Amino acid sequence: MGVEDQLTRVPRMRLDELLDELQVRIDEVRGTRDRVHSLLEAVVSVGRELDLAQVLRRIVEAAALLVDAEYGALGVIGPDGRSLTQFLTVGLSDEEIAAIGPLPAGHGLLGEVIRHPEPLRLTDLGAHPSSHGFPAHHPPMRTFLGVPIRVRDEVFGNLYLTDKRGGIDFDTEDETVISTLSVAAGVAIDNARLYEGSQRQQRWLRANAEITESLLSGSSRPAVLELIARRAQEITAARLADVAMPVAGIDGLVVEFAAGTEAAARQGLVIPFAGTLAGAAHGAGKPVTAVQASADERYPAEAQVQDGLGPAVAVPLGTAGGESRGVLLLARPAGEPAFGEGELEPLVAFAGQAAIALELAERRRDAEQIALLEERDRIARDLHDLAIQRLFATGMTLQSAARLVEHKGAAERVGRAVDDLDETIKIIRSTIFGLRTKDRESGPGLRARAARAVGDAATTLGHPPRLSMEGLLDTDVPLPVADHVMAVLGELLSNAARHAQATRVGVTLKAGQGEILLIVSDNGTGIPAQGRRSGLRNLDERARSLGGSFTIEIPDEGGSRLVWRAPLPAGS
Repeated sequence: MGVEDQLTRVPRMRLDELLDELQVRIDEVRGTRDRVHSLLEAVVSVGRELDLAQVLRRIVEAAALLVDAEYGALGVIGPDGRSLTQFLTVGLSDEEIAAIGPLPAGHGLLGEVIRHPEPLRLTDLGAHPSSHGFPAHHPPMRTFLGVPIRVRDEVFGNLYLTDKRGGIDFDTEDETVISTLSVAAGVAIDNARLYEGSQRQQRWLRANAEITESLLSGSSRPAVLELIARRAQEITAARLADVAMPVAGIDGLVVEFAAGTEAAARQGLVIPFAGTLAGAAHGAGKPVTAVQASADERYPAEAQVQDGLGPAVAVPLGTAGGESRGVLLLARPAGEPAFGEGELEPLVAFAGQAAIALELAERRRDAEQIALLEERDRIARDLHDLAIQRLFATGMTLQSAARLVEHKGAAERVGRAVDDLDETIKIIRSTIFGLRTKDRESGPGLRARAARAVGDAATTLGHPPRLSMEGLLDTDVPLPVADHVMAVLGELLSNAARHAQATRVGVTLKAGQGEILLIVSDNGTGIPAQGRRSGLRNLDERARSLGGSFTIEIPDEGGSRLVWRAPLPAGS
């Protein structure tokens, strides 16, 4: 090759290098332009949503897409500022999430971004001092990028991204892109929360209006309790809602209405005042919250529903003399947002309105009782002042006339008529006495007596029985029948404690369809096959004396189910 050819080749090689460098710069510019375009699309996509759950899902999906991360997550920080109450993931299947187990609570490396809300970029997350390793079945991860999300100067949560595809590390540009997205995410979250708050406020207003309407229409106490529980459950998206009320003679609250999961099992449950969410709210007269009810020792094991319960709140229903009239307990599924201050304020207002509804229902019942007693007094006065006096005067007249009757047979008839009038006067006077003393002698109603008996049985059984009561037990069941029911209930609970060796006892008391029904069931050893005990024979005799029946059933799953029933007077 000649000198001239070499001189020609040198400029050509230089030109190729310049062209290659220019192509690289063009690719970089195109890549930056495409990335900026993708970032803008992500910002628009996130800001378009108004549903908070959808906003959070869009944010974590957009973040993983922008930096080409294989895995992404968004953790929402709880009210305590130290732990995560929600954890949304991208890149893991439902099967993988289930195999990993409980979602992170915000410890270890995830907690590092919570404690120091600044961007954190790592080449090997396992080498960081705060890293505690991965749980079983968790996929391996190496590179890490964590960025906080702020909403109005408050750290709402954090974005976590791991394993950039291609095996390369997250760079400064990735950090800048995610930090920019987090700013837009904060605005979108704030808008979604404001919209959600306004919608929730409208729902609370409608619920309060519905309760006010129930007040004006004269709804009964059970209807008011059901309305309170169901509306609160719907508005807060709770998995369960219980309304527990204090009952005289019982050291705890009785769940008078339950809605949601396993409601029938929770109905009638006795919640102790000490060491429970409901008891704490009742005593303090203010809301009490739990981050995760199923893991909180203040949520009793006897409450039937344990698995899958997340954030919970117990709200007192107004206050009277320093204590509430009852407690509304709400619990959401695990993984749902905790009850924040923005939710508690309208919830407390709703509970106050509900307390007024309950008080008016009680006042209406008291007024009806007073009206009934006044009517009895009026009837008694009329019987005494009118009927008895006229009968007495008629008897005196007949007694005087008998002396003038010469016919012996006629005189005897007049004498018998006078005796009949005297007997009639005695009957009327006895009736008057009964009208004026019936309510004073009856004491507490059957509902309160049964709740007290079941509460007392917890000591001998070693656990509180489940109690479910339905119907107008205090008004439809006559006192003599109620006394029989209490005697039967006491005997059955005593038998369960002494002989059944049961770990679960349920009591159902129901008045309706012309009969009173008492069912006591347990998971114990059952009734011996060699025959009934004398106590059970007495229960059978009690039922037969009232025209009822007593039966013993053996469920397939074991234990026993004892059913005692008696007819109620016509019109009950």
